[in-house]
Amino acid sequence: MSGPLLALAGIGKAYGGGRRWWPPGQRAAATRVVADVDLDIRAGDAVGLVGESGSGKTTLARIAAGLLPPTEGRLHWCGQALHRLSPAERAAYRRGVQYVFQNPQTALNPRRRLAAILDDTLRGLTTLDRDGRRARLREMAAQCGVDRALLGRFAHQLSGGQAQRVAIVRALLGAPRLVILDEPVSALDVSLQAQILALLADLRRRHGLAYLFISHDLAVVERLCETIAVMREGRIIEQGARGDVLGQPQHDYTRRLLAAVPRMAPVG
Repeated sequence: MSGPLLALAGIGKAYGGGRRWWPPGQRAAATRVVADVDLDIRAGDAVGLVGESGSGKTTLARIAAGLLPPTEGRLHWCGQALHRLSPAERAAYRRGVQYVFQNPQTALNPRRRLAAILDDTLRGLTTLDRDGRRARLREMAAQCGVDRALLGRFAHQLSGGQAQRVAIVRALLGAPRLVILDEPVSALDVSLQAQILALLADLRRRHGLAYLFISHDLAVVERLCETIAVMREGRIIEQGARGDVLGQPQHDYTRRLLAAVPRMAPVG
């Protein structure tokens, strides 16, 4: 495939702007949280989207995952406009793009054991029978460093690092092509961050995954991603190869972000 796996073109997102109850006849101003974003993610690429809290990163990530509709612009999956996909193609897109949330414990049903949650995920993403689902779950748990005994627990019984590994297992069960990771290590201490980043680099090599990695921390993004896009106030103000963006930043905002964090060695 020569073109992007996922392409975002002219993406915008605004909230509000409807008619006011009072004064009658007037419209409320819309709040624009993403504006005119172009971003390409190619098969096997790791793209880091970095910016401060409130810059629009998570909104853009959820649009890319199909969890939010854009107000403006178009998404293209494997070269086809998303709104023109057939039902079967749209289902393939939903399987092909998976999301790892910032706080995995809130994304896991607290009343069900992890094995049941993950089995439900497999039922929705694959046609495997019961034995096939068990084998797939064992395989991915082993690759992600999740002890099988943990799968009998509830989400609140896991540590932060364990919960994040389980979230990564769930994202990979259906063999996606793109994984969107929304601040996946921000709640972890430095040693656990390094372990999760090394795991993500290993999984990417094993499965040929593409990543869209969301973070406020340039040092974390630098460790995993070859391409970096810097977001501010809903717009991408700078993007390019890791060495160019970090070595010769063109925007004052990027330089300020770089000055605020220690540098780390890449793991990818």
